[in-house]
Amino acid sequence: MTGTPLEGGNASAEVVRIGQTVRKPWLASSEVVQAYTSALAGAGFDVPRPMGRDELGRQVIEYVPGVPAMDRPPLSLAELAHVGRMVREIHDASAGIPLDPSVAWDSLIPAPAQELLCHNDLAPWNLIVGERWVFIDWDGAAPSTRLWDLAYAAQSFTLNDAAAEPSTAATRLDAFVDGYGADQRLRTELPQTMWRRTSAMYRMLKAAHASGREPWGSMFASGHGRHWKDVTEYVRQHEATWRSALSPSR
Repeated sequence: MTGTPLEGGNASAEVVRIGQTVRKPWLASSEVVQAYTSALAGAGFDVPRPMGRDELGRQVIEYVPGVPAMDRPPLSLAELAHVGRMVREIHDASAGIPLDPSVAWDSLIPAPAQELLCHNDLAPWNLIVGERWVFIDWDGAAPSTRLWDLAYAAQSFTLNDAAAEPSTAATRLDAFVDGYGADQRLRTELPQTMWRRTSAMYRMLKAAHASGREPWGSMFASGHGRHWKDVTEYVRQHEATWRSALSPSR
């Protein structure tokens, strides 16, 4: 069975659909990632069901029908709040999963601390919208912090267009963060952390281009580098706008 190639991913080669499953290369981290997603499912969170390996040694994962959020019209404020709640549910469930100190996680962008396991790429390109709303592509899961993971998710869903009018983007950001139920500390620290996280993304892509690490090196040259540079400048330039929108006393 060769399967039907699936489009849309940047970092996963040879991803195919066979029936109601997705087959993709087995990575060094796949065993622990499948254990993580199994634990999330056991805690009641909806994730693509991990199904081990096939006869060719590939990962086998449940296929979730739907459309990536990035290919739909922009999410409404209510939908952004819903996604924010999804991120909170992931973090709350992950907080109950012990971190295994023996695992050598290969994080593309190292987190500032290790509080809990995180997806690390909760973004519109990894959210399938259909009868179920499900985050896919958990291959980059690794220890991180609520703040670092939330900063990336909130930015990618609401501040990822450097041409957007800042006040409109701020309203969308507030809806997302409200959905998450962020406390005063998170609201205070998010504005600066968001541009630090986008800057880390840009630096990772730039370094990959310099070292020839693929597929991120080619992504840098094909437009992703320029995008993340522009977004970093946008998120940093309007930090005061985001801070005002997220102020606990607003």
